[in-house]
Amino acid sequence: MDRAGLSGDDGPTHHGLFDIAYLRGIPEITLMAPKDEDELADMLLTAVQIPGPSALRYPRGVISGVARKPEPQAIPVGKAELIQDGSDVAIFGLGPMMSLAKELAVCLEHDGYSAAVINPRFVKPLDREMLELYARRVSAIVTFEDHVKMGGFGSAVIEALKDIGCSVPVVRIGWPDRFIEHGKVDDLRAKHGVSVEEALAQVRPLLVRRMRPTLVAS
Repeated sequence: MDRAGLSGDDGPTHHGLFDIAYLRGIPEITLMAPKDEDELADMLLTAVQIPGPSALRYPRGVISGVARKPEPQAIPVGKAELIQDGSDVAIFGLGPMMSLAKELAVCLEHDGYSAAVINPRFVKPLDREMLELYARRVSAIVTFEDHVKMGGFGSAVIEALKDIGCSVPVVRIGWPDRFIEHGKVDDLRAKHGVSVEEALAQVRPLLVRRMRPTLVAS
């Protein structure tokens, strides 16, 4: 899916904000979202090697500028990538929203929290093993997606948590249930709460502040 997510200056008819919701209900589909252009090449190779239907969503816009491998490598289907470990909050940044996930982690770490950052890579099949590992460890989960919240990646996470019997709170950062107007991407994200600031406002009340040790002079 070209122009997955907010398309910005292409206009309101070109926003790709609904594809996860209508695709993930298809049986046996593999639905992927790369965090950068190197992972996009890996996912293209993966898509042609697996049986059954597959879909790959990538945004309109400039590339990340990451170093590319000489040859793409297939990705284990349904396996997320752990970017950094943490024990207070787990942040899942789908596709290019990884940049917001990393930014949120830095903000929370400045507040004294330990933040795990996870690149889910697959919306379906979802990496339930990774999800459960952190759901039973952290106080809250945050999901970032360039998609409407209704029926999107965050919804898939909540459904999976229900299935495995985990009640950890989930903060979903995505687009509201409405058609989004034309405008600059940064302006629209700020207007509709698709931002690190909104994630901070929602997740901070869910976390227990760590007490820093105090040195006492003898």
